[in-house]
Amino acid sequence: MIAKISSGKDTVGLIRYLFDTKKAKDHTDPHLVASWDGFAPDPGRADDFDATKKRLVADLDLRVKQARRLGRAPERHTWHCSVRAAPGDRHLTHAEWADIARRVVAATGIAPEGDPDGCRWVAVRHADDHIHIAATKVRGDLRTARHWNDYLKADKELAAIEKEYGLKQVVRGDRTAAKRPTRAEMEKARRAGKSKTSRERLRTTVRQLMSIATSPEEFLHLLDGVEGVLVDVQRFPSGDVRGYKVAVESDTNGAGEPIWFSGAELAPDLSFPKIRERLTAIDTAPATEPGSRRRPDPWHQATAAAERIPHRLDHGNDEAAQAHIAAFGEAIDVLPLLAPSHLRPQLQQAATAFERATRSRIRAQQDQARALRGAVRALRTAPVTGDGSGLAMFLDIAVLVVVATARWHQARQHDQQVAAAHQTLLHLQAAYQQAAAGPLAALAQRKPPARAMERHAQRILVAVSDYAQQVLDDPAWPALAAALTEAENAGHDPEQLLQHAVRQRTLDDARSTAGTLTWRIQRLAARQAPSARARAAQVRATAPAGPTRTAPSPTGPSPQPGPTAQPTRRR
Repeated sequence: MIAKISSGKDTVGLIRYLFDTKKAKDHTDPHLVASWDGFAPDPGRADDFDATKKRLVADLDLRVKQARRLGRAPERHTWHCSVRAAPGDRHLTHAEWADIARRVVAATGIAPEGDPDGCRWVAVRHADDHIHIAATKVRGDLRTARHWNDYLKADKELAAIEKEYGLKQVVRGDRTAAKRPTRAEMEKARRAGKSKTSRERLRTTVRQLMSIATSPEEFLHLLDGVEGVLVDVQRFPSGDVRGYKVAVESDTNGAGEPIWFSGAELAPDLSFPKIRERLTAIDTAPATEPGSRRRPDPWHQATAAAERIPHRLDHGNDEAAQAHIAAFGEAIDVLPLLAPSHLRPQLQQAATAFERATRSRIRAQQDQARALRGAVRALRTAPVTGDGSGLAMFLDIAVLVVVATARWHQARQHDQQVAAAHQTLLHLQAAYQQAAAGPLAALAQRKPPARAMERHAQRILVAVSDYAQQVLDDPAWPALAAALTEAENAGHDPEQLLQHAVRQRTLDDARSTAGTLTWRIQRLAARQAPSARARAAQVRATAPAGPTRTAPSPTGPSPQPGPTAQPTRRR
């Protein structure tokens, strides 16, 4: 069950809406199922509808008028709560809805159980799957009802009702979700032929720009350059940025003025202070690897940084883990900007879904994800080109990171975040299948001769013994063999590469063991191959130590000790 609560200042308008059957086509047979005393006038069951409706409004407003004469009535004196059953739930009886209404007004403080001075309220049913509770906020002692955090209290009560009534248990949030578009916004977008509201379009734009900006100043500069988006930056008297708001240029109100949204109205983590905190926690990726003249591949760097996230989620503190999840969300946000056009719809849906999984009540320790954010920013200069193996490699790791994220949220009972992560997986897996098909097929075409295949198979049996049969039966095995051959031709030791690849992380959760190993081998082989001297040193380091053997002494008397020879100095 889901509750939606709002306040207003017009009792007449609220009752008119609840009993209307002309404008609201889904209102059928509206009538009361419960009220504050069980004797409230019911316009839906009266012969004279208009007269009964006036009596009901007058009864609800009685205490409001008394408090107003004393100057104590709240400006927004009406309280409106709709309670809707989940799709698929059985139809509840009038008596059951009446019990639910009483429990909700008691839990929220509108009419506490056993309190004779509780507010006046009625519950109206005009459809099978929901009711509306209308109340006025003035109590019998003419004080205003104490209904703070009424949504959370109602939600908690509805969770208990679901269990008691055997209804579907709805996934509940923690008040960190982005604000949903209003019904008016959705209707306006529909009339304009838009699939998304202005709020949703702006949220996507701001998140994507934040994922590529390297500083708060650059973020505002990039935002100001987006065509069709208006930007208003607010500053303190000192000149420092206090905040920002954005609007779609073509979206105006009745007076022709732009409809502005602050960053916090788009999403809790898009306020300027939150953006500034994240953008000041970035390590710029090095232009070249230490000891190498080659520029590192940004996709390899981002993949390596993302690959460490599952370990950090399992072994780090919650604040650092939350920071890495948020930083990984920025990587998902940037993918639609870089990927080929045929992959963008799935990647954009993945980014939209994962956005919910990046926030929780745990405050992120943003400086713990500096390296990951730096690797993500480096991607903006590396759009997907060539065979697209870099993107496929990253998506292979991204699937595992999202699985680890869902597991982390599940352990902390973050239900909405878990559902968002599972939804993200569907889109990421679909995108990976499309992205990996081309690179793996191209590698498979370069399959080495049969003798080389046998040699690589023996290496697999030794280095990946626990998964050897899975690897050799995998359709991606020819691609892995080709990757091993190319690495060997570049001067790498295939056996050492395999051992290193297996040590990086477990293969238990890999959908394609051969495919996953292929991406790891390619990334490892992209590094400079060790020299002959370095390989010899590695062999000596890994050689097993044995007992020291001395040459047998010749038969005969022992030689007499002579003068000690001085060691010869060598340069």
